[in-house]
Amino acid sequence: MSEILRKQFLRHVAQTSPAPQLIEVERAEGVFFYTPEGKPYYDLISGVSVNNVGHGNKAIIEAVQRQVADYMHIMVYGEMVERPQVEYAKLLADTLPDPLDSVYFLNSGAEAVEGALKLAKRYTARTEMISMRRAYHGSTHGAMSMMGAPEGEEWKNAFRPLLPDTKAIRFNCIEDLSLITERTACVLCEPVQGEAGVVPPQNNYLNALRERCSEVGALLIFDEIQMGMGRSGEMFAMQKYGVTPDIVCLAKAFGGGMPLGAFISSHEIMSTLTHDPVLGHITTFGGHPVCCAAGLAAMRYLIDNNVVVDVERKGALYEELLQSHPAVKQIRRNGLLLAVELGSSDKLYRIMDLFIEEGILSDWFLFCDTAFRISPPLVISDDEIRDSVRIITKCLDRL
Repeated sequence: MSEILRKQFLRHVAQTSPAPQLIEVERAEGVFFYTPEGKPYYDLISGVSVNNVGHGNKAIIEAVQRQVADYMHIMVYGEMVERPQVEYAKLLADTLPDPLDSVYFLNSGAEAVEGALKLAKRYTARTEMISMRRAYHGSTHGAMSMMGAPEGEEWKNAFRPLLPDTKAIRFNCIEDLSLITERTACVLCEPVQGEAGVVPPQNNYLNALRERCSEVGALLIFDEIQMGMGRSGEMFAMQKYGVTPDIVCLAKAFGGGMPLGAFISSHEIMSTLTHDPVLGHITTFGGHPVCCAAGLAAMRYLIDNNVVVDVERKGALYEELLQSHPAVKQIRRNGLLLAVELGSSDKLYRIMDLFIEEGILSDWFLFCDTAFRISPPLVISDDEIRDSVRIITKCLDRL
């Protein structure tokens, strides 16, 4: 049956690469998923930082089951009062710094970015949009337009023309901030660059960026799609660095394993989407009650169980256990997101195969194919960290 399923997968499920891994998943629990043969894999990707509270989390399962039993889709966005959506928006407003108190729910991170870009253009009545080099914000036309040039050309060029009046500046480069002017509607920035290979801000860069945007009247948009919901060691990376954007984009772990995204701003800024034109941004499924119930349960689980408090220590434990291995050239880390640098793409591709053999699921980064990713569920235990490092070390020894 598995062989038939794999053939049907290759024939009927659209592929994004010529060589998919073809690992069949039967079930998942905690930090593991299992094949039909019962082979366990450490999930050190977490669905690319989605499953922060672990697979099969009972709090989320029960919340989803309750909501499904009550109702699923009615008319999700804008007109109907739906408890999971309202309660989640209120919790977010209570947790985020002022004035981020108005939540627009969507289905994904790319959609959150698209909505944020529209909101910035609508509010400022400007057209220029600036992103960072080596940034990734999604694969839709608008989000792809903000993929930092020139590195992003490998993915962008085949799909041009994209949005006009965009440009990219260098992350952590104070000198480039002068390129943000009175023409700029917004600057889109990850507080910690993920697909560049885990690059944190340096020398108060985010403070200087905030100051420049305020000076010229441009909106600052943070993409916390990967780093939000506890990954950085704070619930939101903006809290870690003490810098509040005008808009923040969330997704991935935001839905607790269900598809959910959002862009969040102040009530003043967000209200511009209600007029001239009315329905300035609309969505059919954004803020789906089942997805909001899952996301709300996940965030409450993080808070009630003090999960985020331990994230920095767990990330440091991984770093401590791996940094002395002779094959490891460098470790770049922010919270519980690590880029383990091997210095060679050949070694990287080789260790990916070894990981699959030994029961590890990892990945590399879009703009860094010389380092592998460690991004496990935030609920991983110390014993599981040490055991996964044992397997990683075994693979490193074989390089």
